[in-house]
Amino acid sequence: MFALAQELAVAKSRQDVPAAMKLLHPEMVLETPAFGATARGHAQNEKALRRFFASFPDYDVALQGHAANGENLVCWGTVRMTMTGDRFGVVPSGGRAELPVFIRFAFKDDLIAGEYFFFDLSELCAQSGVSADAVRRGLFAAA
Repeated sequence: MFALAQELAVAKSRQDVPAAMKLLHPEMVLETPAFGATARGHAQNEKALRRFFASFPDYDVALQGHAANGENLVCWGTVRMTMTGDRFGVVPSGGRAELPVFIRFAFKDDLIAGEYFFFDLSELCAQSGVSADAVRRGLFAAA
């Protein structure tokens, strides 16, 4: 399980969407609570990845540890990324953020079927020089 998660981390760190998609089950569910986002299936996951990489074109993740129970894998590590563009309704400073990340993976048919990607949105905003309140308003206004 960890080898598959590590392969996904490498593909995402290269912003290689086709390589990442090959590792995902057709029923893949990606949850990103910081953004209030859930992507289901290949089409939504591909769109979510492309959108994420447009906002964070230098995204890099290093998995530093993991634990598994036979069905699920939890990894922890560090993400480094620079917020760009105006997707979040703010103008970022251009500073590169470095944050702890926790990722829970689920698997099906030897592919990744679930990813719960957790990081601190407030810390990302602080390191990116933007208001966390403004970003939250932009992300959660419809809710």
